[in-house]
Amino acid sequence: MITPAYTPYDGSARLFTIGVAPLDPARWIEPDDDMERYLAEKDRVLAAHRSQVFVEEEDTRGVQAEVLSLLAGHLPRHHPGLYRRWENAIAFGDRVVRLDDPDVPPLVSAGSLVQDDLVIMRRRETGWHLVAGYVSFPSSWSLPEKFGRRMEDIHRPVPGFGEATRNAQLINRIFDNLRPEQPVLRFNWSINPDADLYYPVSKAHGALPAGHELRLDNTFVRVERQTLRRLPLSGDILFTIRIYTDPVSAIGTLPDVAAAAATFADQLEQLSPPQAEYKGLTARRARLVEQLRALASG
Repeated sequence: MITPAYTPYDGSARLFTIGVAPLDPARWIEPDDDMERYLAEKDRVLAAHRSQVFVEEEDTRGVQAEVLSLLAGHLPRHHPGLYRRWENAIAFGDRVVRLDDPDVPPLVSAGSLVQDDLVIMRRRETGWHLVAGYVSFPSSWSLPEKFGRRMEDIHRPVPGFGEATRNAQLINRIFDNLRPEQPVLRFNWSINPDADLYYPVSKAHGALPAGHELRLDNTFVRVERQTLRRLPLSGDILFTIRIYTDPVSAIGTLPDVAAAAATFADQLEQLSPPQAEYKGLTARRARLVEQLRALASG
């Protein structure tokens, strides 16, 4: 079994907190050996559900091009063993992505270079708004429903993050003060009954169906590695989301299994009723905690 790349459930990050940290710009994007599977799934989802995974306001093509240019410079420089610039294209593996294809929106070209989803936020008088996005792997949310909305409205369903909350104020402050040279990083996670990457709103957020036989090897942690980066030319903010999925049993490969499993169980038990309901864990949380405690005790 592969050891998980990120384990925010071990106490290094907590659900329903903002928890941003400075990110080394060289580590902004982290491609790995699973890239082809992600990109093939992106191709499939775009072909089948384009209106659900790509949105753009009419005046965003310029900032989309800025995102594409930023990635086209970053990837060959920081991952030269994988990406190479070839005339006005980026070549990697068996793929070539043109940087000037008039038939492809620049944000779609940018998204076809990386495993991450891409969202562009723009400051207006009323706040930060989602003005373009290419999101192949939503975690039980709908990109079209969030399109054009303010950050506070986007987060309204999340307990403690709606209008006039302290968290909403902090997020706006972080966005307002973000500097181009200093991206930031945060993590989010949920519990899912499968490892699917494409998890649209039709799949209840993190819910474990009543018929799901809850075992640690068939129940999955879905981790979101999120970055925020202010774009130097437009001043807009690029939000990236990289999905990792691992069976909960993969905790058994960590150096300190007992501590990680116990902390995971603690975090689940500490969720308030609204938080547990939002994460789809109200009905099955106790059973999952029981199995994590057993893993912790060896």
